[in-house]
Amino acid sequence: MREAVGRQEMRVALRYHRNNRWVHSRPEKESQVQEGKAAESSQSSPAQAARRPRVHPLRIAIFGFGTVGSSVARILIESKPAGLELTHVFNRGVARKRVDWAPASVVWSEDAEAVLASDADVIVELAGGLDPAGAWVRHALESGKSVITANKKLIAYHGIELERLAASKGGHLKYGAAVAGGIPVIPAIEQGLAGDRIQRIEGILNGTCNFILGKMEEGAEYAAVLAQAQQRGYAEADPTEDVGGFDARSKLAILMRLALRVEVDPDEIVPRSITTISAVDFSYARDLGCTIRQIARAEKTGEQVSATVGPMLIDRRSPLAWSRGTENMVILSGHYGGDVVFSGHGAGGHPTAVAVVSDLIALAHGSRRVAIPSSPGKASGEFEVPHYIRFLVNDRPGIVAAITSALAKEQINIRAIVQKPGYPQHALPFVVTVEPCRTSDLRRALASIQNMDCMIEPPLDLQMLE
Repeated sequence: MREAVGRQEMRVALRYHRNNRWVHSRPEKESQVQEGKAAESSQSSPAQAARRPRVHPLRIAIFGFGTVGSSVARILIESKPAGLELTHVFNRGVARKRVDWAPASVVWSEDAEAVLASDADVIVELAGGLDPAGAWVRHALESGKSVITANKKLIAYHGIELERLAASKGGHLKYGAAVAGGIPVIPAIEQGLAGDRIQRIEGILNGTCNFILGKMEEGAEYAAVLAQAQQRGYAEADPTEDVGGFDARSKLAILMRLALRVEVDPDEIVPRSITTISAVDFSYARDLGCTIRQIARAEKTGEQVSATVGPMLIDRRSPLAWSRGTENMVILSGHYGGDVVFSGHGAGGHPTAVAVVSDLIALAHGSRRVAIPSSPGKASGEFEVPHYIRFLVNDRPGIVAAITSALAKEQINIRAIVQKPGYPQHALPFVVTVEPCRTSDLRRALASIQNMDCMIEPPLDLQMLE
């Protein structure tokens, strides 16, 4: 009986149509498929045969042949994924970008309009930024082409508009590489976690900051580590986008739309720089059983949406403390499924290229983005969590009493006061940790405290993740 079933095994025939979508035909026996092809061939006229859709791989044009773009080309050429063919590369000053390992059939161009008007089916945009990348993406979608991009800023600010444009013109927009590089967190949200109600996001979304703070945890100074990160290509000459939290902010806005299903203006999320962190903060954090990382976090409670990006104290037992080097990590907390952790290489040419090529393969095989409903919302920076507050003072009697009084006025309870020996009286750092309190209440207390004449610099306060 099993042999009979094996001989009559049902298979699914895949056929490629002009709209670049793979579709399933009705199940048929393999012999029936072959017989149908033979009959079709013998009965159709030359004119009918000419009208049949031409089968070809998706023709790929890469815009931006930098670290990620060249890695995408490498994978396409070396691995030869089924249904994909690299046909065009666009880059300014393209002559200096040409490589001898690419097939002679690849067209190298520095004319963006010509490539957009070519027979390429999919534009892979890897140049980054809002302009001119945004104009290229819109042009491609307007003409019915599909777009794959790793451009987090473009998707954070214009993703909804571009998705609607793609849908109206019959194309597709996929951006699995826009958040956390090679970690498939976006596909996981769209498919694997679509049945849950995500309530909270916490993550390390910027590999550059993770590298810098990890080295500082080992005892290095910020300036020296930044120079090392720039030398290795982790940080730009102007590192503000990374260390200032703006890069992570764009990624958080994308995750909020997909996971929390709320559309926020990224500019509403106020980032905080890691440049305020010093070696003494890591020393105190260690005494508290913690370390320091740049964390992007957001949560939705009823209609209240809170979001922030900046350096925070995290318990050394937390998965977020395990991330090293340029690794990224995302923790999604669902109402039904609980916590799910995604971890891996969030930066670099090859990991990000894997995410881009995975989007291309999904597109070639008919996978469409899951339409996740979302609605506009406002993001506040209001959280109710414990805080680490580091003061630098010219020591004199009464300072602790004055600080305690200012905190008590806002109904904020002190958890601990920690002072390490070995520092001079005229520049004495000490730390106060407080019980969970509202962000706005603490800000009012610190505004009062920083006006005290003993303060050498404004107090540094960091949220504590427990």
